[in-house]
Amino acid sequence: MKLKQFTRAIFCAALIMSAATGTASAAGERMQLKGELIDTWCYVSQIMGGSDFIVGSAHHACAVWCAAGGIPVGLLAEDGTIYMVMRVGKDSTSVANPGVLGSMSHVVTVNGTVHKRDGINYLFVDEIVADAGITKLTHETVGVIPPFAVPQQ
Repeated sequence: MKLKQFTRAIFCAALIMSAATGTASAAGERMQLKGELIDTWCYVSQIMGGSDFIVGSAHHACAVWCAAGGIPVGLLAEDGTIYMVMRVGKDSTSVANPGVLGSMSHVVTVNGTVHKRDGINYLFVDEIVADAGITKLTHETVGVIPPFAVPQQ
């Protein structure tokens, strides 16, 4: 139930922001950002443990599942700021977007426009200019989160 409320809240916020700005480029700040693509539900709720447990290779499978299932994708910047990814390129569906799914848990550098509304950072990505892959090998210290994400033999 909380997941549905969270997803609805994000959707409503996006609609309000879209109506307020008209288009993504009408306002906002052009930026180049570097950070890890995360699923916002696990990061914000801490449902899988603390912040160290929900980044990098340990959380990769879950991040892909969450993004494919409709959880908004975020960019966790190097300074710890979270940006809600609203669009990547010309594709307006960052949720379940094959280009985004293939980059979950990757450290990427993006060019885009950031809009700040009511304490939330919304990111409209024009392009991913660099993809370093998964650089945080957290599975080596914390295992795979959630544990059932490990394929059975």
